[in-house]
Amino acid sequence: MNDWQRKSPLDWETYVNKMVKVAAIEKHEYEGWVLTVDPVSASVVLATFLENGKVSISVVLGHAVQEVEILKEGDDEMKQRLSCIFAPEESKAYSPEELEKRKNNLKTWLETNHIPVTEQGESGRTLCVAGVLTIDPPYGPEECSSSNEIILSRVQGLIQGYLEKQQ
Repeated sequence: MNDWQRKSPLDWETYVNKMVKVAAIEKHEYEGWVLTVDPVSASVVLATFLENGKVSISVVLGHAVQEVEILKEGDDEMKQRLSCIFAPEESKAYSPEELEKRKNNLKTWLETNHIPVTEQGESGRTLCVAGVLTIDPPYGPEECSSSNEIILSRVQGLIQGYLEKQQ
C-alpha cells in the first residue's frame, strides 16, 4: 500500500476542485481538475477541459498514484463547471427558481387531480407520489422512479400529458 492509499477520505477531499499533477508508476504524469477520489480504491478522477468545449475524464488508479501535487485552487466558477459535468442535460437548462416553479406547478396539478403527493429530502426537491414513486428535478417523466412498474408507467403517462398541455 502506498502513501496515497493510506490517506483518509477527509484528506482526499482537500484535493477536490483543484488542478493537480499526479505522478504515477512508470513515470506517467497526469494533469487535471480533481472531480473526486474513490474512497475504496483511492483512484483519482480528473477532468480536463478541451479547446472544442468537450471534457476529457481520466481515472488514475489508486495503487498507481505515487504523488499528487496541487497546482491551482479552483474558484467558484470552476467548481460550478466541475459540478455540472455529470448532470443531465435537462437539469442544466433550468435555474433553481425555474425548477422550484416546475415542482410547485406539478405538485399543484397532481393534488388537483386527487393524487397524493409530498416533498422529500433535505431541500424538498424530490416529489413523492403515494409513497411509492419519486420525481426528481427537472420533474419530467424520465425522472420518475418506482419499483412498481404499473404505477410508474401510469404516472409517467400523466406527467407527459400534463407537460404537453403546458406547451
